[in-house]
Amino acid sequence: MADDLGLPTLDDLDVAGQRVLVRCDLNVPLTDDDPPQVADALRIEASLPTIRELREAGARVVLCSPLGRPKGKVAEGLRLAPVARALEEALGVPVRAARDVAGEDARAAVDALGDGDVALLENLRFEPGEEKGDEALAEQLAAFADVYVDDAFGAAHRAHASVTGVPARVDQVAVGRLLEAEVKALGGLLHDPARPFVAILGGAKVSDKLGVIKNLLTRVDRLLIGGAMAYTFIVARGGDVGDSKIEQDQLDTCRSLLADADQRGVELHLPVDVTAAEEFSPDAAHRTVPADGVPAGMMGLDIGPESVERYASALSDAASVLWNGPMGVFEWAPFAAGTEGVARAVARSGGFTVIGGGDSAAAVRGLGLADQMSHISTGGGASLEFLEGIDLPGIAALRR
Repeated sequence: MADDLGLPTLDDLDVAGQRVLVRCDLNVPLTDDDPPQVADALRIEASLPTIRELREAGARVVLCSPLGRPKGKVAEGLRLAPVARALEEALGVPVRAARDVAGEDARAAVDALGDGDVALLENLRFEPGEEKGDEALAEQLAAFADVYVDDAFGAAHRAHASVTGVPARVDQVAVGRLLEAEVKALGGLLHDPARPFVAILGGAKVSDKLGVIKNLLTRVDRLLIGGAMAYTFIVARGGDVGDSKIEQDQLDTCRSLLADADQRGVELHLPVDVTAAEEFSPDAAHRTVPADGVPAGMMGLDIGPESVERYASALSDAASVLWNGPMGVFEWAPFAAGTEGVARAVARSGGFTVIGGGDSAAAVRGLGLADQMSHISTGGGASLEFLEGIDLPGIAALRR
């Protein structure tokens, strides 16, 4: 059972000779070549441990995944054939790509499987019923499965037909190794973190992270805030942030969160200096200014060097670290230093480090620090909802 959450794992299954439908996240970028190629195989690589383990145990593996946003219609440029080719290369065995999701060709592909063979159904989002949680589609997909395995954490917060509908119709279900690792890493932080537990939250909007902040304030020892969301907190504390982006309707909420942190004895760190620019542009003139005294006509686009130093100090003895969201507009070199400085401080901390997907994961990989982190989440939206304490529908559907 994964992390004592009542979730069956691959260890609980006997899959020899069984048809195992695996919900993967193979939503990878494709090139414009003819035929298209996989441009970044990261998500395919993340799915391989589960696929290999099932094959070696003698399962008849049926993979399903979405790709892109075809909006319930067949889009030739979003077929999964390039993904099947990449899987063949990685696994060293043939992977038959069905030309439909649950129709005649899919049935033929599944029926032709022998023990250890692999088939890939067509793009789930070609079916309008997938994102609507359609029961008829769930029934059709469940007909391909003696066993259902969910290995797509990035979709666990969606009540889609392949995520919640299928497991309700299959007797044997389990989490795959990727989903198991996510539940253990994120669940461990929420339920039994080694201390001190330090969380770093960045990104554009306080409103996007409200639920996470509220939940983490009951669990962390220190909370470090960066990104554009920091400016609303700074104004709530009485600072002047010039033309920096703030959410006026969240000022009272920020005051309440600051008071809650004080009451709970949580150290809540805000930037003390920022890199401010005259306009939102990678080429804008910029300089370091006090975070609570940004001049009129300038906007903060990154945390400053003193803030990086203070945040690194707050991370230096951390036994558990969660990081979700960049410290500034890290895609632009003049405003990347804050995110890079925090990333390196997280890597140096020596604690159990979890990167919460999305931009933080991209930054860590871009800096070549991925192998120095304990866990990099594959689900941006899903990891945020998990960290809010929400019982994700895709995970709830697997609980027995």
